[in-house]
Amino acid sequence: MVFYRGVKRPIEIIYKSLNNSICCGHGYSTLTQRGNSVAESKGYLYKHADGPKTYAMSIRRYSAEISSMEQMNLIKQLRERTSAPIKEVKAALITSNWDIEAAQKDLRKRGIVLASKKSSRTAAEGLLALAQNEKKAAVIELNCETDFVARNEIFQYLALSLAKLALLLEGSQQTSAAIPLGLEHLEDLKMNLDHPKLSGEKSVQNAITEVAAMMGENVKLRRGFAMSTPSIGVISTYLHTSPQPGVGRIAGILSLEVEDQNVPQDALQRVGSEIAMHVVAAKPLFLTKEDVSSEALSNEREILKSQAESSGRPQIAIEKMVEGRMRKYFEEVALMEQKFVVNDTINVKTLISNLSKEVGSPVKIGSFLRMEVGEGLQRLEASNESEPLANAA
Repeated sequence: MVFYRGVKRPIEIIYKSLNNSICCGHGYSTLTQRGNSVAESKGYLYKHADGPKTYAMSIRRYSAEISSMEQMNLIKQLRERTSAPIKEVKAALITSNWDIEAAQKDLRKRGIVLASKKSSRTAAEGLLALAQNEKKAAVIELNCETDFVARNEIFQYLALSLAKLALLLEGSQQTSAAIPLGLEHLEDLKMNLDHPKLSGEKSVQNAITEVAAMMGENVKLRRGFAMSTPSIGVISTYLHTSPQPGVGRIAGILSLEVEDQNVPQDALQRVGSEIAMHVVAAKPLFLTKEDVSSEALSNEREILKSQAESSGRPQIAIEKMVEGRMRKYFEEVALMEQKFVVNDTINVKTLISNLSKEVGSPVKIGSFLRMEVGEGLQRLEASNESEPLANAA
């Protein structure tokens, strides 16, 4: 007997078009069609006394067993479970004989295939997710293809879960500097998820693949960093364009180190949060002007000298022009030299000096990190370069 699991036209139309009799049994409608061969295995075989052999072909009539209302309820339930398109949900249910568990399994299997096909597409949108405890802060970047998916609650839930999991990774160096996370170690970890549409214990890679199937887009864990809390001091963070606590499109993280452990923590956190916001807005590349690499200095001097020489002024004037423009360059790239975005009458160096006086103990910035969703991805796609580390010092 050959079973057709999806019948687009009513069984009566098939009956009329074939002009055959219907024999019913065991909840099935059986079409009898004359022919010279027999459908393999379980077809009903008839032998007429005055005619050739005929064979029967059984076709499942869903309308006789599952009402339209029941079908709609199953479609609704499966869509709520998987967030898959209605067309895919209905096809999976028909293929699985309206068994919702089998249909869900079928969608997941096909979703993994679809996700793998999408893995070559550039995922330059997404979110940063930030998690923090008393020991350190961790930030990860989870990418997708469109901003629409980045706004999805399931995508945001996964991103936050990955950031919290990143806090469990033990760093090889106990330092307040921003350390890249080993994503290969993170992907091997198991995570317990508790979302109505994403639950149970899963590996990181399987969770990402499942969300990719739900969203219908390439979803990729791109990078992550962790920063340890100083032995005496605080870690301050700021997230820009944040749809909910813990996620955003740009992150600023920095550590403030202090000599006296009895200084008021609220003052450190207040100023630290302001500087983290400043890092997001001002995009510093180095902590101090002394940290600017010799290569960057050499390149900048060469450019500024060439610009000054085009003015046709004497050499002495050219040298003064270059030095003046180098000071401006330091104000652009070195955090401590930048004008404070909250109060541009002072620079960050002066802000830290004022904080030290306020708390009664020397304060310094240990390190900082700035990350932005998708930064450098288009350039990487074009040049096949390695992943950038983000702006950190």
